Amino acid sequence: MLNRYARAFFTRAITPTARLLLRLGVGPDTVTLIGTLGVCASAILLFPRGWMLGGTLAVTAFIFSDLLDGTMARLSGRVSKWGGFLDATLDRFGDAAIFGSLAYYFAVHQKLGMFLACMICLISGSVTSYARAKAESLGFRCDVGYVERGERLVGSLVSTGLDGLGVPYIQAIAFWALAAGSTCTVIQRMLFVRKQALALAAAGQGGLPDPNAPTAAGAPEPEPAVNDQETP
Repeated sequence: MLNRYARAFFTRAITPTARLLLRLGVGPDTVTLIGTLGVCASAILLFPRGWMLGGTLAVTAFIFSDLLDGTMARLSGRVSKWGGFLDATLDRFGDAAIFGSLAYYFAVHQKLGMFLACMICLISGSVTSYARAKAESLGFRCDVGYVERGERLVGSLVSTGLDGLGVPYIQAIAFWALAAGSTCTVIQRMLFVRKQALALAAAGQGGLPDPNAPTAAGAPEPEPAVNDQETP
C-alpha cells in the first residue's frame, strides 16, 4: 500500500538521474544487479557488526535502484517481462540479506525476541510474495495486503536507523508490528483467493478461472511483470 503513494513522488525525483545513466549507456538490468549487490553487501557487512545507523543509510541508498531501474526502462522503451522477473527475483535476495543479517545480530547478542520477530518477517514476507505469484499464475487476483514489501522495508529500516541513534524500544515495536501485519497479509491473501475459487466452483467452473480468459497471470512475483514493479 505504502509504495503506491510514494512511488510517483520518488519517480519524479529520480527521473533526471535515470536520463543521465541512459545517456551514459547504462541499462536498467545493470542498475538492478548493482542495487541488489549493494543492498546485500551493506546489510551483511554492517548489521552483524551492530552498525545499525550506518547499515540503514547504506542499504537505503541502494534500495532506490528499485525505482531507478523501472524509470530507466520506461524512458528507454525497454519495459519487459524479463525485467520484471529479474527485479522481483533479486528483491528476494535483498530482503533475505536485510532480515537475515539483523536476525544474526540478534541471535549472537541473545536477543531472542527480536530474532524471532526478524524470522517471522523474513518467512511471512517470502510467503506473501509467493502467494500472489502462485495465485496470479492460476489466474486469480491477489493484489490485497495490509503489509507489503514497501511497508516491511520502510518499517524495518526506519526503526533500525532510529535504534542506531539510541531511540529505545522503537525497533522491537516496529518489528513485532511488521511480523503481525505480514502474517495477517498471508492469511488475507489466502482468504481472498479462496473466495474467488469458491465463487468459480459455485458457477460450475471447478474452482479455477478460464485459462483462455484475460488474467493477471504472468507476474513472477507480487509485482507487475515489467521492469517497474511495485513492492509486494
